[in-house]
Amino acid sequence: MRSTPDAPPCVTVRIADEAGLARVAAVVAAALPDRACLALEGDLGAGKTTFVKAIAAALGLDPAEVVSPTFGLIHVHEGPRGRLVHADFHRLASPAELRETGWEEALAVPPGRACRAFVEWPERIAGLLPARRLDVSITVDSETGRTLAFTSRSPDYAPLIRALADVPRA
Repeated sequence: MRSTPDAPPCVTVRIADEAGLARVAAVVAAALPDRACLALEGDLGAGKTTFVKAIAAALGLDPAEVVSPTFGLIHVHEGPRGRLVHADFHRLASPAELRETGWEEALAVPPGRACRAFVEWPERIAGLLPARRLDVSITVDSETGRTLAFTSRSPDYAPLIRALADVPRA
């Protein structure tokens, strides 16, 4: 875990396979605040949607229903532990197009109801991302291995960063 005065809290986790990803996703799901936004960065095929599927499973949702929202842009999943919003903004030409996607409506939940949003290709709406978020960078290490770097942009994610620091390394 990185902890210099100027740098936001960050932890890196290496996983060997999807079973390792499921373990990390369970830790993340357990420690996410009720209102959360995760900005998922990574190349095509890095595993952003696979990560969201693993989080969905840990939150009690059917991971088979979580598919890439590349063409629909936003998918909303209601579950026993709240709403999961999965967005893919790869096709947006500018942040101004965000208004037309239904993004604000997808995030609107009644008080007391959890809403966790996962944004693929967050750089397309960088200026409109919530300041209070968790940045997740996924790097391909091998056919099945990945490195996930979690950077907190809010004290809301401090428990999650601490929990991830204790995850056994691959």
